[in-house]
Amino acid sequence: MRLIGRKSITFRLTLLFASASTTVLLLLGLLIGALVERHFEELDMELLGGKLELIRHTLEKVRSGRELEVLPGQLQDSMVGHPGLAVVVLKPDGQTLYSTEGTTLPEELLAAAGGENLRPMLWIDPENHRYRGISAEAPTGIEGAAPVIVAVSTDLSHHEHFMHSFRTALWTAMGLAALLTGFLGWVAARQGLAPLRDISHSAAGITANRLDQRLPLASIPVELAEVAETLNEMLARLEESFCRLSDFSSNIAHELRTPVSNLLTQTQVTLSKPRTLDKYQDVLASNAEEFERLSRMIADMLFLAKSDNKLIVPHREKVDLVAEVSSLFDFYEALVEEKGVSLTCSGRGAVYGDRLMLRRAVNNLLSNAVRHTPEGGRIEVRVDDSASGSTVVLSVQNTGETIAPEHLPRLFDRFYRVHASRQRFGEGAGLGLAITRSIAHAHGGEALAHSAGGFTTFEIRLPV
Repeated sequence: MRLIGRKSITFRLTLLFASASTTVLLLLGLLIGALVERHFEELDMELLGGKLELIRHTLEKVRSGRELEVLPGQLQDSMVGHPGLAVVVLKPDGQTLYSTEGTTLPEELLAAAGGENLRPMLWIDPENHRYRGISAEAPTGIEGAAPVIVAVSTDLSHHEHFMHSFRTALWTAMGLAALLTGFLGWVAARQGLAPLRDISHSAAGITANRLDQRLPLASIPVELAEVAETLNEMLARLEESFCRLSDFSSNIAHELRTPVSNLLTQTQVTLSKPRTLDKYQDVLASNAEEFERLSRMIADMLFLAKSDNKLIVPHREKVDLVAEVSSLFDFYEALVEEKGVSLTCSGRGAVYGDRLMLRRAVNNLLSNAVRHTPEGGRIEVRVDDSASGSTVVLSVQNTGETIAPEHLPRLFDRFYRVHASRQRFGEGAGLGLAITRSIAHAHGGEALAHSAGGFTTFEIRLPV
């Protein structure tokens, strides 16, 4: 079901790409507009400055009052071919010597003529026309005469018409460019996210019956390779866990079926005809053994379930591992003597942990070693705290059949058998090694197994 209101990555990337490109185009448009305006201002100043210098040069050639009177005609001739350009020349007494027809200049412009810096001035006339002008004093060639005031201005209407058309074309082009870049961004985002859709389609085909499938890394971009590799690792873990769960379900069904079948068969046989009191007592005693086995199995499974959910909190106290091993030797002394197996313990080491839980873990390893050691073999227990200042290693080594390397990682799994066809009669529920590993993990340690050259070693590594 598609979630309503949730934005897709394609939409977000398209929006981001369009926003970024639109911002860049907007800034570029503003920059171009400012540069064009600056260019027109420079052209106007070049025109105004050139015309001002021309008038100054003309005034410098005036040598008498009579020549000054005929000057307006010369200035009028110089204005031919310059539409929009206006000139005003004022005598020192303020009378107008020359003025372009229809020209009215602001008093501020004429008053600024005494300055050395030719700064342009902008103004708007009553008809809403914009002008730019400059003014300056211009000396004449008449000896002892005061300089005249010259003001030059130009109409900016043609500039404004051009800028209006230019801005319209520019912003239209910018808008179309923004739409085009948004569309191209959407296409690029769709194309760039195509590998994600491929990953989604591949992942959709993975089911509980097809956990062996993996995402193809060769066709995935480098940016997504890590994600695909992580998903493949997750699938590998799920496949392994699923296989172990399936094996565990099969094994537990088998383990529970055997005692229940024995109980049911024996009870049905007993009830098939009247028995003596001794026979009934024998049957009840046999059933009690099966119930005890079931009870131990259920207790062990509850312990492992608590361990899986981190509900086991060990009680911390100082535990001498050598002393605990020695006390357990007394329990196995009669059994090993019967099989002719030697039992030794060496080393030293103490940890802070739960005494009963650690004793149970060591007992499971000893029980496993005694069960699988042939007659005349030997079992050696070593406690070593010299390998690292923060770790104590307790190892139980026994002689016997070498275990193949492919079985070693799974020896601590629940109900796991090296030989699947082997049945357990009187060997326990097959949860001892799994419980040992759970106890080691609860204490922050680990459990390992090694087997080579006729020697099998189980280790518990515990932090001091």
